[in-house]
Amino acid sequence: MGKDKSLKKEFEEKFEEQNRTPRPHNTSEPIREIDIERDRGDADYRRETSETIPVIEEYAHVGKKVIEKAKVRISKTVQEEEVTIDLPSVDEEVDVERVPINEYVRDMPPPVRYEGDITIIPVLKEVPVIEKRILLVEEIHIRKRQTRTHESQPVRLRKEEINIKRENPDAPNQV
Repeated sequence: MGKDKSLKKEFEEKFEEQNRTPRPHNTSEPIREIDIERDRGDADYRRETSETIPVIEEYAHVGKKVIEKAKVRISKTVQEEEVTIDLPSVDEEVDVERVPINEYVRDMPPPVRYEGDITIIPVLKEVPVIEKRILLVEEIHIRKRQTRTHESQPVRLRKEEINIKRENPDAPNQV
């Protein structure tokens, strides 16, 4: 009986060893033979003919295959066009006009004042008289005028266009 247990243990160890090592798929590995001794209840052990026990295991392999269905061509073109742009500009001119007044001023001299778009600056002068008085000699009138002009200048503008062409051998051309 002790011999049977050791053989059974040896068989189980070999079986576990076979199952632990992975086998690559689609390989043909020879089937191992295992000798089994059996006790028939007799006092002496006989060795019977060895039996072959096939151990079979299947593996599945899953993969991908790339199949080209269509091609796409993308091209880019740059178009240039010359455009005339109207650029507004503003020029200012100042006219200075001297207006003679020649009046004496009794109180404080008049301050700078504005009448519409005209700036009036008083010009004063002290004049000796038996008594001293302030004479308003003249006023300077400053008027601003704006003139607007338009200049045309050529400017180069660029525009990109993208063309996509699908090449599919199975279907008619589509974009």
